[in-house]
Amino acid sequence: MFVIGYDIGSSSVKAALMDVESGKIAASATWPETEMAMSAPQPGWAEQKPEDWWENIKQASSKLAKKQPDAMKQVRAVGVTYQMHGLVLVDRDKNVLRPSIIWCDSRAAEIGDKAFRALGEEYCLSRFLNSPGNFTAAKMRWVKENEPETYAKIYKMMLPGDYVAMKLTDEISTTSTGLSEGILWDFPENDIARSLLEHWDMDEALLADQKPVFGEQGLVSSKASSELGIPSGIPVTYRAGDQPNNAFSLNVLHPGEIAATAGTSGVVYGVMDTPAYDSQSRVNPFVHVNHSADNPRYGVLLCVNGTGILNSWTKKNMTGGVLSYKEMDDMAAEIPAGSEGVCVYPFGNGAERILNNREPGASIQGLSFNRHDHRHLFRAGQEGIVYALAYGMEIMQEMGMQMKTIKAGRANMFLSPVFREVFIHTTGADLQLFDTDGSQGAARGAAVGAGLYANFDEAFMHLEMLDHFKPESSLTEAYAESYGRWKENLLK
Repeated sequence: MFVIGYDIGSSSVKAALMDVESGKIAASATWPETEMAMSAPQPGWAEQKPEDWWENIKQASSKLAKKQPDAMKQVRAVGVTYQMHGLVLVDRDKNVLRPSIIWCDSRAAEIGDKAFRALGEEYCLSRFLNSPGNFTAAKMRWVKENEPETYAKIYKMMLPGDYVAMKLTDEISTTSTGLSEGILWDFPENDIARSLLEHWDMDEALLADQKPVFGEQGLVSSKASSELGIPSGIPVTYRAGDQPNNAFSLNVLHPGEIAATAGTSGVVYGVMDTPAYDSQSRVNPFVHVNHSADNPRYGVLLCVNGTGILNSWTKKNMTGGVLSYKEMDDMAAEIPAGSEGVCVYPFGNGAERILNNREPGASIQGLSFNRHDHRHLFRAGQEGIVYALAYGMEIMQEMGMQMKTIKAGRANMFLSPVFREVFIHTTGADLQLFDTDGSQGAARGAAVGAGLYANFDEAFMHLEMLDHFKPESSLTEAYAESYGRWKENLLK
């Protein structure tokens, strides 16, 4: 018996086929093999075609079918995880009306800030735990103001995962976690944020019906079955945004537990059981995947947009793509902690929430042409990413979050020994690395939602910890000094 998990990112789609009995991954696949295209029609904009996500899901499924043809016929449930905060609009025939405005698009930041002031900051924070900011609801309002002809054709607004679930089941639905990540959730009411919709004159009927995060969300259609090579009539039983799902994939479900990821963006995500918020909305609480009225769970998300994308930009533009990431890392390791005074600020991928939605752009400070070379920039880039995360983690700690142990998948920038060293000695936290990723989390979620696992403990029985890193006192002081210098320059 098998389940399948799809992870729809902004760079690629990943698919994982999991054997329920053993808890092991029978096969995995990624498509495309190069990064997915992203359109920027204007500065600060970022769009993708939802149809491309579905085409990439089909291609990844085809790769799985070639590896495990018999297992694909035995899939019993499907899980979906997806890039958060995006906006997908469809008409009554379920046709996409415009490209998706995705997570790193900054165009709606001013609209959200204006609503934050008009409704009242305390009101927004107490009801939504966030400023409307640059999230999905604000993007919808941008369409209403700037593309009225498109807005008039809208039947339903969705998040990227809702679109994928629609393509799987031919039904339109969403979840409470999804609504909360769009700032469409009223936490005290445990219901839709009607006051924000009324303020923006947006019809509640445009929202999709709610389905449970774990549980039946529709059945795979015959059309999707033929396109993906999985049985028709099986249920989609799990759906969550990429960061709540990343936490779930690491078994981060209870207060005080922390997950991290460092892909295109960098995220630290911690769980609380009280609806706390940051007074400036620089980190963002959402409904966590295992939240209930009787057992509340809130996921607090810190996001730095410019993380792995800085590393890939450096590789492409400073090495001509000739050096591998490992070779860059080896060169960075030749330079001592603190990069001999070079500071990199990785804020070049849209408005940064931890900077109050400012978009300062990336920058380098302290560079000496007579002293520094490419190795310093390789190391300073990795340090700058960690320091930006550490700055956000300080905000989370002010909310009451403890940062003793952080879990992450052994992937992306956590593959780098330099990055790991900077991370643990700057944050002071133990770091545990696990053999999992978003698509595996979606597969486990599907098994839980289908009742194939009795509980979360059973679902994570086979989750394997690969490495455990602890800070060493001999390096802590050097990184504290370097981070202090970086932070001082940031706050000037």
